[in-house]
Amino acid sequence: MHEDLLLLDNIRLNFSQASLHIMNITIGFIMFGVALEIKWDQFRDVLRNPRKVIVGLFAQYLVLPAVTFLAVWLLGSYITPAVAFGMILVASCPGGNVSNFISSVAKANVALSVSLTAAATILALIFTPLNFAFWGKLYSTTSPLLRPIVIDPVDMFRTVIILLGIPVAAGILFSQKLPRITEKIKKPIKTLSLLIFAAFVIMAFRNNYGYFIMYAKWIIIIVLIHNGMALLSGYFTASAFGLNQIDRRTISIETGIQNSGLGLVLLFNPKIFPPELNMGGMAFIAAWWGIWHILAGLGLATFWSWGRPLRKTEVVSS
Repeated sequence: MHEDLLLLDNIRLNFSQASLHIMNITIGFIMFGVALEIKWDQFRDVLRNPRKVIVGLFAQYLVLPAVTFLAVWLLGSYITPAVAFGMILVASCPGGNVSNFISSVAKANVALSVSLTAAATILALIFTPLNFAFWGKLYSTTSPLLRPIVIDPVDMFRTVIILLGIPVAAGILFSQKLPRITEKIKKPIKTLSLLIFAAFVIMAFRNNYGYFIMYAKWIIIIVLIHNGMALLSGYFTASAFGLNQIDRRTISIETGIQNSGLGLVLLFNPKIFPPELNMGGMAFIAAWWGIWHILAGLGLATFWSWGRPLRKTEVVSS
């Protein structure tokens, strides 16, 4: 496995800035559809009980990076430094915006999910570079891939507003002002959102099909293990703090759905990671995370929604 991954480190993925822009537009549309089912009262409930948000952020920015470092340490010589740093980088990113859509499919606490995504994205200004530096140094102090990450606060704030704030506010206002139309369009929009995102994933997969076929067997195993650990970390952290079942599911999804798009943006920033670095393993981990966590998240959400529906006793406030 190690020899194959060493070859992978020399590869540059076909993933352009234009692709990232398309992904962001898609996420904005998804968020509008999700927000059609949110009421302002739900956010008030979250603000009255900030403990849930704090537990979610704890799972996101403390438990997941620590668990990731443990995974990297256990895998040892089976992976390359580039793959290890890719795992650490993904674990250092905030939750992905598509987690809100997946939470709605799972019939989880969507208001909590949106609040966690917003808070985690803003805190990424501090915790993404801090976690990458801290856990990266524990892994290796000499690797050229250990780069200082600087996130522009204005750009990050603009991203939060465009991808999260505007679509969510527009969706909630639309549902309040036009409730009858909302009832007619919210299900078709949810279906359309899923189809559009699936189309984006398929296009990204097609552009890198050759590389995927060559190295899929190892990357799939690594990301599957890592993502599974992330989902379990969120669920058991919420359980340890005594949160109810609906919030456990929400925090599990938030922790298991990472903003790997941010990881790719950082990786393709030549000021942070110069092109001459052999970081194909990092890019491939982040890119495949972006595909796999959606498949895994939707699969888990469907199981929870249909195979294991919540009972009234499992949604009692905790």
